[in-house]
Amino acid sequence: MAAFLAVFALLTTLGAGFLLIKGQKPVIVLLLAGFLLIAVSTAFQPDFAILDEESTSGSRWLDVIGMFENVAGSQLTGVGLIIMSAGGFSTYMNKIGASRALVELLSAPISKIKHPYMLLVFTYLLGAVLFMFIPSAAGLAILLLVLVVPVLTAAGITPAASAAVIATASAMPMGPASGTSVLAAGTIDLSPVVYFVQYQLIVAIPTFIAISIAHYFVQRHYDKKGMETYKPTDMQAADDTASGPRWYALFLVLPIVLLIIFSPLVNDSVELTTVAAFIIVWLVAMICEMIRNRSFKQAADASTALFTGMGKMFGGVVALIIAAQIFAEGLTATGAIDMMIEGGEKLGAGFAVMTIVFTLIVGLVTFLTGSGVGAFSAFSGLVPNIASGLGGSAAALITPMEFASGLFRSMSPISGVVIAVTGGVGINPIDVVRRTVLPMVVGLIVMATASLILL
Repeated sequence: MAAFLAVFALLTTLGAGFLLIKGQKPVIVLLLAGFLLIAVSTAFQPDFAILDEESTSGSRWLDVIGMFENVAGSQLTGVGLIIMSAGGFSTYMNKIGASRALVELLSAPISKIKHPYMLLVFTYLLGAVLFMFIPSAAGLAILLLVLVVPVLTAAGITPAASAAVIATASAMPMGPASGTSVLAAGTIDLSPVVYFVQYQLIVAIPTFIAISIAHYFVQRHYDKKGMETYKPTDMQAADDTASGPRWYALFLVLPIVLLIIFSPLVNDSVELTTVAAFIIVWLVAMICEMIRNRSFKQAADASTALFTGMGKMFGGVVALIIAAQIFAEGLTATGAIDMMIEGGEKLGAGFAVMTIVFTLIVGLVTFLTGSGVGAFSAFSGLVPNIASGLGGSAAALITPMEFASGLFRSMSPISGVVIAVTGGVGINPIDVVRRTVLPMVVGLIVMATASLILL
């Protein structure tokens, strides 16, 4: 029976992957696949119960559907709420012009760099830092296209090289404002700040350096070849973000500052939650907007962007996480994960090998679907069981999986960020992917190696 359930789990997973590659909605595919796995596990295992005694309805079959309520409820009071508040906060920052102010403030110094390809490297590093505060890959890409590409073009850098660097700026999702980072931290029971400082940064720094060096040589090489064909485009038309005072950039940095100050890293007596940090800064920004515009109504109208953004984040990321968690519960229910761990042990595949395997699985799904969030969400829920079964660190397993979702997204021609930048500069997505593959592969190798050695 165990073998049958494992084979069924494999076939269901392959079927779900096929539907995702075909462009079907990830939320629906993962949700239905999860329900199917749980239902079959319930049918073939008489003693199996998906919910505990406190949550059960009294019927094993009703509990198959009741699993949705159980998972959704935990997400809306935990990791999901954090992700929604981060998305709402980001939407409000765009509304009042804080995001644009931060990009303008930090991009101004790079125009003073005289060497064209060193300028390109600094642009990549700037984008990587900005992504910690503006966690929308496509949104950040549009801002950089409008504000930085003219500077790069004036320095003699081709739009294709600029597009490649901008497309990879979001390849390392990290920081308390990143949805996948919050999900990863919640999965392994760490605060987002602790996960960021003690795990992500350690791996990200050498990876950033490696990608920067690769960009320097790869973009210079392809610029000499001049293989791209451009079509007319108006990048300015894609930029619909507001423009606020330069000092509004502080609003984007302030939540992370507050979270570090009031965290176990600095303060043992007072700990600020991520949601509370966003709300505090939102209130401060709203008061500043009232004073600046001398209008309560205008400030209040703009402030509702927080809740609009939270709703959009639920419909996109959080709904996907709920569906992915049900899918993970379904895989676990079939016993497939236990069999995988036991099989790995028998074959002598230790924790390091399994880390590489799951990192590549997440990366491959990301490349084929163009969605890093979907791929990572689908497999992140399995991490605690796998790490525990192999006697390894859950953080050491989930960190490269999360980063792989970003690295592979930046070399997928169907990812949103690649499509955004290619549309902005008027070239074919393949022309940009040709320039991003090698830097991302170099980054993947360094990232995986750093994860295995340092974590």
